[in-house]
Amino acid sequence: MEGEPPRPVRPSNLVSPFHASPLGVERIFSDKESGAKGDRKGLAETLSHLRAGDVLTVWKLDRLGRNTIQLMMLLNQLHERGVEFKSLTEGIDTTTAFGRFFFTMSAALSQLERDRLVERTKAGLKSAKARGRTGGRKPKLTSEQIEMAKGLLASGKAPRDVAKAFGVGRSTLYRYVPGDTSTADEEVVQP
Repeated sequence: MEGEPPRPVRPSNLVSPFHASPLGVERIFSDKESGAKGDRKGLAETLSHLRAGDVLTVWKLDRLGRNTIQLMMLLNQLHERGVEFKSLTEGIDTTTAFGRFFFTMSAALSQLERDRLVERTKAGLKSAKARGRTGGRKPKLTSEQIEMAKGLLASGKAPRDVAKAFGVGRSTLYRYVPGDTSTADEEVVQP
């Protein structure tokens, strides 16, 4: 474009490998965002145009994503939609028997990685529980506060006032003190 300074040419900016190769390219999408970002406009637009029988071809695998799980999830989504995949630099091509084998092995390794992560997480939670630690949020009300709230509600105090006194919302109060909510303090507006 006129008036703009020239941009440096980097391999990730080049689309010439697609123009120069006999790939039968119908449409070229480009993305200037980092491959580490999951929510890239160019990638989202590319994925929205893909249909069963299409072949998504990338110059380099890291243009799709930087971590294994992100890549494998994306490749699994493509496979489920009937879209084949090629990476020119790495030589991955799911349209061939070896390419599908490579993809399957990669998916198996990804699943193994995910399963091991789940196992480690469960082991860590079990270990923490054995040491007396529990996960999650701290309760909003102590058992003494719950008893006080029950007493105040039983004496006729409005749930809104009781909740406000303890610094919680009415829904939180009702979670701790379930029961008759007919004393709800909603004002009825007459037409």
